[in-house]
Amino acid sequence: MTSTLSETERLASPPAFQQVSAGRKAKNALATVLVWLSFLIAVAPLVWVLYTVIANGIKRIPYTNWWSQDFGSVLSDEVGGGVLHAIIGTLEQGLMCAVISVPLGLLVAIYLVEYGRDTRLAKVTTFMVDILSGVPSIVAALFIYALWITTFGLPRSGFAVSLALVLLMIPVVVRSAEEMLRIVPDDLREASYALGVPKWKTIMKIVLPTAMSGIISGVMMALARVMGETAPLLVLVGYSAYVNWDLFGDNQASLPLLMNTERATNSMEPGSVGFDRIWGAALTLVIIIALINLIATVVSRLVAPKKK
Repeated sequence: MTSTLSETERLASPPAFQQVSAGRKAKNALATVLVWLSFLIAVAPLVWVLYTVIANGIKRIPYTNWWSQDFGSVLSDEVGGGVLHAIIGTLEQGLMCAVISVPLGLLVAIYLVEYGRDTRLAKVTTFMVDILSGVPSIVAALFIYALWITTFGLPRSGFAVSLALVLLMIPVVVRSAEEMLRIVPDDLREASYALGVPKWKTIMKIVLPTAMSGIISGVMMALARVMGETAPLLVLVGYSAYVNWDLFGDNQASLPLLMNTERATNSMEPGSVGFDRIWGAALTLVIIIALINLIATVVSRLVAPKKK
């Protein structure tokens, strides 16, 4: 009996600590060094890009007229003016793109996760989303040009640009929303079904609020991506040096289009008007995207489920 108890106690007791060998310590140190090296390699270009944009674009940013005026009252090679017209165009085109893309992308993601698991339509939809996510921006712009302008005979406009950006934004929204919906525990759904709650109400009241924080972050990432596109702007709308609030008619500027126009019309020598305008517009775009992501982060934390 005593030997049996001793054997049981010996089996139940934790194994004695064994000193880590030198080989394992060396492998751990090597892995740590490789991870930090990979991190530095990935971060170094980002830091260098941000430093270059800030160093070259900060000259124009502090002036009030940079944010409150357009270039309509100054010559192309004259110092002065601002990018208000380009900021308005960028925000209008991006907002219209988001208004169309977010509901469509979210509905597709809900279908794929909640209703269409392992169905033929879901497989076809997933395949088409994968294809659409790899479409170059110039191809999306040419498609909208052929449909919107050539076929329907409608004018080039900021709205046509938004339609092209929709084709680029929808697959990103679908993929990000799909992943956020998949990580919602099935226990929450089953508990809701057990209480007799219909499926549509479970999705609206349980699934979506739980995943909303990640969905908002994914939407902001998609919006930041499309706001920097240039190809749809070159094909679907003309540049205007004046403020244009009409998204459906006439030429309309945006920050990427302004940078391309300045590159084509002005000297790019350091210290020249064109050089300062391009880098100032680039820094302005970075600031706007950073502010949008900051707002998204705050909203995500506000709508995230509270722990009780």
